[in-house]
Amino acid sequence: MHMPVLRLATFLLAAATALSPLTLAAQTSMDALLDSAIAGTHRSAANKARDVHRHPKETLLAMGLKPGMTVVEIWPDSGWFTEIVAPALRDNGRYVAAHYPLEHASTNRSQRESRVAFEAMLKGNPAAYGKAEMSNLATPDRLAMVPPGTADLVLSFRSVHVWAYRGTDDVMFKAAFEALKPGGFLGVEDHRAIEGTSKQKQVNSGYMTESYVIAAAEKAGFKLDAKSEVNANPRDTKDYGKGVWALPPSLSYGEQDRAKYLAIGESDRMTLRFIKP
Repeated sequence: MHMPVLRLATFLLAAATALSPLTLAAQTSMDALLDSAIAGTHRSAANKARDVHRHPKETLLAMGLKPGMTVVEIWPDSGWFTEIVAPALRDNGRYVAAHYPLEHASTNRSQRESRVAFEAMLKGNPAAYGKAEMSNLATPDRLAMVPPGTADLVLSFRSVHVWAYRGTDDVMFKAAFEALKPGGFLGVEDHRAIEGTSKQKQVNSGYMTESYVIAAAEKAGFKLDAKSEVNANPRDTKDYGKGVWALPPSLSYGEQDRAKYLAIGESDRMTLRFIKP
């Protein structure tokens, strides 16, 4: 049976009551590490402006981030969460960015530019990212983001709708499963569709139903461990001709109804934590 939906504050409070003093100390330490990373001067002003929509601290805690973990982020793109996770784990943990391989990205300009820019970001601030690592991740043949069974936490931010569009969701969930230790977590955040939305409309709009994502993860061997509503947005009506990209930060309609879409904010999103039994 799936764990019922919980507000993040309720979830964290309930979890804390069951933790040992050592684990509580680690959680307190993670709070402070995230606060420091989020406030860091290494972060761009544009990225900090999105904190109000993306709730980085609450999201990462809900996904199970703790000091000392080996954490893999799938396709970090420009590194929005990298700016936070990598510095938070710099002195107590390991951060691995599983990015597009350059040899695969050579035929995809946007993927190559994303990889090159990401590498430049890491090299440009060794104080923040000096211990961050990179690996290659791409279908069909570059799926070992880290050696099997060595990760404590795999993070996927707004990627599942891309996997579904490409027809690689089974492969990608399995790759995450293989990377994790038994008892390790997979954290998934993605744009949330209304239940009953057709598969075609999901992949066209960028919004996925929770039931689709949960079923895909369970097919790979995961069990749903927790949900959080920290990234819920009831203003998001999900009925835009250009899908989720009508909303910030894409604003694909340009100046047309710009104020309307800015007032809605970023998408309504599911935040799910799965466990590898």
